[in-house]
Amino acid sequence: MKCKLLICVGAMFLATSVAAQDNVPEWQAGVDNIKTLVKTNLEDAVDAADDLTKGKNKKNVDLILAVAKVFFDAGKMEETEDFLAKAKKADNKDPRISTMEGDIALSREDVGKACQLYEQAIYFDNKCVEAYLKYANAYKGASPSLSIAKLNELKQIMPDCVEADKALASIYYSTNQFGKATEAYAAFIDTPAATEADILNYAFALFLNHDFEKSLAIAQKGIAQNSRHAAFNRLAMYNYTDMKRYAEAEQAANAFFNETDNAEFSYLDYRYHGALLAALKKYDLAIVEYGKALEKDSTQYDLYREISDAYEHLDKYTEAIAAYQLYVDSLAPEKRTLENTYQFGRLYYAEGTSTDSVAVTPEMRADALQKADSIFGVVAEMAPDSYLGNMWRARTNSARDPETTEGLAKPYYEKVLEMLLAKNDPRYNAVLVECYKYLGYYYLLLSEYETSKEYWNKILAIDPNDAIAKRALEGIK
Repeated sequence: MKCKLLICVGAMFLATSVAAQDNVPEWQAGVDNIKTLVKTNLEDAVDAADDLTKGKNKKNVDLILAVAKVFFDAGKMEETEDFLAKAKKADNKDPRISTMEGDIALSREDVGKACQLYEQAIYFDNKCVEAYLKYANAYKGASPSLSIAKLNELKQIMPDCVEADKALASIYYSTNQFGKATEAYAAFIDTPAATEADILNYAFALFLNHDFEKSLAIAQKGIAQNSRHAAFNRLAMYNYTDMKRYAEAEQAANAFFNETDNAEFSYLDYRYHGALLAALKKYDLAIVEYGKALEKDSTQYDLYREISDAYEHLDKYTEAIAAYQLYVDSLAPEKRTLENTYQFGRLYYAEGTSTDSVAVTPEMRADALQKADSIFGVVAEMAPDSYLGNMWRARTNSARDPETTEGLAKPYYEKVLEMLLAKNDPRYNAVLVECYKYLGYYYLLLSEYETSKEYWNKILAIDPNDAIAKRALEGIK
């Protein structure tokens, strides 16, 4: 019984071996021999190839092309062409011949000729996927549109061609067409053809296309498979931050910076982390991360604007002004805007009116308010049709004259009134009330009660419930 079992097992093994051998062409051993010879003796390799491809094999295109491929892979183009000529004698319309001729032309950096030959292969067989793909690959750098057009031709003939989808996704991604890239990736991302690199690029394309929910979902799948994968953890931090899910973003940031393998941190990593920390009101830590981002890429001057904002939240106005100055200095003259000038004035005004910061002395406040007044004067000149420059001059001078004894703000509030009353727009009512309150109080201090009453009554005409105006009028009576 045992003997019979061994015989049966042996027979099964032999049958399997024979079946496996049936899939290997009888000439494969000869091709393998040529592959070995070409590494050491080209002449012997050519002789062996000639012997193998003559007689009954001289019309065996599969064999001849396999031999040609050996020489092509070895970089022996003349020999490759010789055997392609033999293949043509056997079948001059085999698309694989034209495809390999295209490969030779491409190796010689003749892209135009290569693509003509790939086109010829497609003419011989409009389902020659290899020729379409090689044509697209040849042009993807110089003319992505030609590559895309060729791949779409293939898709029309073979709508389910995964190789075409992969190639399209790659080209769209590399040319920043992220919307189209996501569509191409989606076509094959759930198939065995999708590599980890494809999945990662798909997630990044979704992120760059502002589809943060989908991008996060893909990133989380990647993390589930490998929790220490740096790129997927990076994307999780980015997506959570852009979705304003800051608590989860902070957890993702901790995982990315502290619990991943082989992570190479970039400028953008630190910038996102800085923005996240600023959103969490951890401004001192945000400044540190912005500094790391600048160490990675010192040309990203717009980061100084974020640093300035963080310092302002910390009431560190000197540092905020210095950082904003670095930002503005980096701008080309034509890109310096009214907003830049206004922001400088606003920062000096904040420093001048700060009472909580022990770092700001009375002398510093006075100097800051003087600078703010000067800057808002420039704003008024730059935008003569806007009331904002004069409005902020009024506020600045009111801060310089807190007891309103000198009336420093008076001419500016009056200018604002002149501009806004002419507009007759209720959107400015709050600004009008501010002007009236200053002037009402100013004339009250001068004991010019009738004039003062006029301004308080103007306030009540806008807001009958204004408590300050009511008290002022009661006091005047």
